[in-house]
Amino acid sequence: MDDKMRMHWSARSVAAIVIGNVLYALTVKVFLLPANLTSGGATGIALAGHYLTGAPVSVLLFLVNLSMLLLGLVVLGKAFAMTTLFSTFLIPAALEVFDRLLGDFVLTEDILLCTLFAGLGVGCFLGIVIRTGASTGGMDIPPLILYKCFRIPVSVSLYVFDVCILLMQAPFQKAENILYGILFVMTSALALDKTMMIGTTQTEVKIMSNQSEAIRDAILKQLDRGVTLLNAEGGYLHDKNQMVFSVISNRELFKLEKIVHDIDPSCFMVVTRVSEVKGRGFSMDKHAL
Repeated sequence: MDDKMRMHWSARSVAAIVIGNVLYALTVKVFLLPANLTSGGATGIALAGHYLTGAPVSVLLFLVNLSMLLLGLVVLGKAFAMTTLFSTFLIPAALEVFDRLLGDFVLTEDILLCTLFAGLGVGCFLGIVIRTGASTGGMDIPPLILYKCFRIPVSVSLYVFDVCILLMQAPFQKAENILYGILFVMTSALALDKTMMIGTTQTEVKIMSNQSEAIRDAILKQLDRGVTLLNAEGGYLHDKNQMVFSVISNRELFKLEKIVHDIDPSCFMVVTRVSEVKGRGFSMDKHAL
């Protein structure tokens, strides 16, 4: 990759990190804070501190993120700490700017709408940041440290921390708000997972047919997709055949099904969604330069 291409990718990554963090802060200001929702992560700790001391959420969030950054620097090293710098400073700064610009602006007083849109916004915008390879910092760091030192699974410790942070806010909230907070955490986790998978999912197809050679040729010529023929044997009649294996984009599935059924209407086809595909024709150009 030449220097111009490196600069292009670097600029695009930085832009994605900035946009993701700024929109995350806007979501917190417009949906999370007006509804007094409970939250997990560093934002949840900042909210608990805000309810207890009255200090601005942006200041408390900065202090939490900065302390986690220093902890990550000591335990996980400089390379990891560099990936958290943007989020450590950008989210609190953006939150303070929106707080000054919007003041007491309330978009909606419906707590369910605030919960759902806060979850969707936080999950999607953090997903944008993570997809660039950057870390969001904050309470993502302690689970990584526990995994490095004690091999405790990150997902397990992350859920434990989120539950503890939600409980920290319980004395300052109605029971109803705690329940909405749980819904918010679940919604944001789902939105984050879906955002991470956008553009990477593909469709895997396995076809058993007596016309495997004709199907192979049709996929190669009409779809321009790679095909693998696997030797297979029927489990009941022990008849030997070739199974056609191919990975296509999701939108090509309907066209593939039509091609295959035109050749062999009685074929046996298995369609599976795969989360990511690497290699020639997907993460690389179809033909080597």
